[in-house]
Amino acid sequence: MKRALLASVAALAVSTLSIAVNAQGPTSPPGRTAGDARLRTAALPFAFRGIPLGVSLDVLRANRTVRATPPDSELVCETDVSAGALGMRLKSDDSLVVACRWAHRAGNGWQMSRAVVDGAPADEHVLRFARASYDAPLRLFEISFVVDGVTAEDLRSALAVRYGAPRMQTGSTSSGLPGLPGLPVYVWENAVSSITLCLLPATGNGTLTYLLKDPDARVRSVERLLQAGLPETG
Repeated sequence: MKRALLASVAALAVSTLSIAVNAQGPTSPPGRTAGDARLRTAALPFAFRGIPLGVSLDVLRANRTVRATPPDSELVCETDVSAGALGMRLKSDDSLVVACRWAHRAGNGWQMSRAVVDGAPADEHVLRFARASYDAPLRLFEISFVVDGVTAEDLRSALAVRYGAPRMQTGSTSSGLPGLPGLPVYVWENAVSSITLCLLPATGNGTLTYLLKDPDARVRSVERLLQAGLPETG
């Protein structure tokens, strides 16, 4: 049973890796049409400022990829709350699901950095990574931000220019993010990922979320592995 579960979730990781590699591959040779380019892009995961969904945490750290201020920030990770609820150790980046934030060293220790979105510091941010098995690399499946209202409006316009008119809805979003009735929610999606922008009139802020489709399957895979008799692994 354990082997079957690991094989199943490993297949998901291989698929994600293939998508991420293709996202960074060469451009189309001369003679390809604009329609070909659009079809190819539709099969690739969305990327935030050059960070594609599906990329590994090791690659981001090795390349010192930082989209935060100050620019010498580092990704600091701990067990995500979804995995912690299943009994995995907290304050650890060797779990199956981890949540990472950019942080920097200050005179009194580590301080939280601020992600930069659309040229402005975000109020909050988190990057979530998951493994398909215990020996697989952590891969990015979600990036989320809380931004001010001006930045949110700018993002709505910029994303519409880049990806076309969004699908608008209210309440819970198809990406699995909780929503409240009446809140404006804008969704851009392709075959493998989505971008969701939710405006929050009460606070004047907005939430921006990049998400691989069906991320819940990754969290469910963690639960299945734990139920398979491996609760001691953090």
